[in-house]
Amino acid sequence: MITLLLLSGLAVLILGGELLVRGSSRLARRLGTSHLVIGLTVVAFGTSAPELAVSTVAALRGAPAIALGNVVGSNIVNILLILGFSAVLAPLAVSHRLVRIEVPLVIVISGLVFLLALDSVLGRLEGLLLLAGLILYLVVFIRLALAGRTSRAGSAESAEPFIDPASRSPVPSPGSGSSPLLLHLALIAAGLILLIIGSRWLVLGAVELAALVGISSLVVGLTVVAVGTSLPELATSVIAVLRGEREIAVGNILGSNLFNLLAVLGCSAALAPQGIPVPRPALTFDLPVMLIAAAVCLPVFITGRVVSRREGLLFLAGYAAYLMGLFLGSTG
Repeated sequence: MITLLLLSGLAVLILGGELLVRGSSRLARRLGTSHLVIGLTVVAFGTSAPELAVSTVAALRGAPAIALGNVVGSNIVNILLILGFSAVLAPLAVSHRLVRIEVPLVIVISGLVFLLALDSVLGRLEGLLLLAGLILYLVVFIRLALAGRTSRAGSAESAEPFIDPASRSPVPSPGSGSSPLLLHLALIAAGLILLIIGSRWLVLGAVELAALVGISSLVVGLTVVAVGTSLPELATSVIAVLRGEREIAVGNILGSNLFNLLAVLGCSAALAPQGIPVPRPALTFDLPVMLIAAAVCLPVFITGRVVSRREGLLFLAGYAAYLMGLFLGSTG
């Protein structure tokens, strides 16, 4: 039964990632916006839906350690494992916008969460503060996206026809009535639904396996649940890289980390009756690793504006070292 859940979840994840990337790529062209913008919003927030569901339910059901471990573990997985694996598949070009805005934001908010957790609890006030930060980010983001779309509108008519990487056929220019907006949205919705279903099956199978080993709820949240709920990001990023939509891959990872910290952790802390207690191991090890992983992105992204295969391997090695330290710590 466990094997069936794992295999079925993997198959559904692959199909969901394919539909999400295909629909997002076409939606970006249809709306006249960049793939990076779609990756940072629609794809990133959509693939973070499992984290939001798992952490919120865990907080409401009196398992805040899983909620915290899920967010922190997912952010570590996104950068060290998913970004690293995607870069190993193909070097990832990094937009100047990411270096100027999103990467510093991820670093600052990761540091803010660490500071808020120093008193060993993330209460409702801290949760509301994070949610307010999400609203502010979205307002500024939308204004910048609209300004960028307006600046590109004048050159849209003279632009070369866009060739969809999935079908190798021209896609109509932005605003064209022959490009069905509802179809693109339907593809995205179907992809997100399949990603959530697939990740749930994988998490259920993995949790059953973890239960046989007998590890703490924090470690389960940091590893099994974190990796399981990050599988949509992994599937989406890998498929985006293979299709040549590398802006979607990088934007998905950074946008997902922002959403996890501001929306998922903020919502969980605001809804938890007693807030989210922060165990000492998370304060002394896991939160600093999350912050360091985010900080490392800045020099890597700046040098050459690309994440090379070698740097991808270093990220993967960092994740392996993190897992080793985590399990050594959990076993004393």
